[in-house]
Amino acid sequence: MLAVLDLSGSDARTTEDIFVGRSQTMPLGRVFGGQVLAQAMVAASRTIAEDRLIHSMHGYFLRPGDSARDITFAVDRIHDGRSFSTRRTQAFQEGVPIFSMIASFQDVDPGLDHAAAPPADVPAPEDLPAIEEHLRGSHPMSQRLLADRPVEVRHVPSPVYLRVEGAHVPRQAVWMKLRRPIGDDPRLHAAALAYLSDLTIQEPVLRAHGLPWITPGLKVASLDHAMWWHRPGRVDDWLLYVQESPSARGGRGLSTGRIFTRGGTLLASVAQEIMVRAPAGVTD
Repeated sequence: MLAVLDLSGSDARTTEDIFVGRSQTMPLGRVFGGQVLAQAMVAASRTIAEDRLIHSMHGYFLRPGDSARDITFAVDRIHDGRSFSTRRTQAFQEGVPIFSMIASFQDVDPGLDHAAAPPADVPAPEDLPAIEEHLRGSHPMSQRLLADRPVEVRHVPSPVYLRVEGAHVPRQAVWMKLRRPIGDDPRLHAAALAYLSDLTIQEPVLRAHGLPWITPGLKVASLDHAMWWHRPGRVDDWLLYVQESPSARGGRGLSTGRIFTRGGTLLASVAQEIMVRAPAGVTD
């Protein structure tokens, strides 16, 4: 993950804001959405003074990316004000856009401060089984796709990879963290948090209808992604991702999420709309 976030290309001292990033190898050959989100953020931040940190982004997934090819990121410097900077980043493969993002950066300023609290009844991550335990007996490709990645994930109440256990409700919580420390750079932690934010956010839609990921004929694709960073935090410590889906209709489902530190500090809010198409007769 750190390698794919280390883009080559321009920096803030140049006017040619073109960057290139490699892709993680994926078993199904499609670029992971969280990867291109994080890379687009890194590209934009390379054109921003170091004392301004990202506070919001809105992006659209335009086409599936090919994980066997590099991705080119072009950044437009939209605005630089006294406190805020705005950037637009386009991601291309073979000259075709696959992702488009606009992001805003801000100086660290004092101001009003309040935050929602996390739910009080969530088990600690140590009290939940690791993902490898849920994957026993599954296809080797599924085991590689879900277990061989830089992120450790533990679901509450349980994953929906192979089956949907318990009530079919449009909500869940997920503990997540990187498997090893990544240093202290706040920009890197913010980008890595974007990477993590695309993991599991689609699942409240599936859980509500009793649809595991392995449902034959199920098609899911992210359409857009929005994220707001409220406070800095570390992604190499356990984070609680509380998710719910307020609506699904017309082949689209919306999920929202809040990301808390283990101590209960609200770090970020997320919203994503997905395309979801399920075979007739398999839903509740």
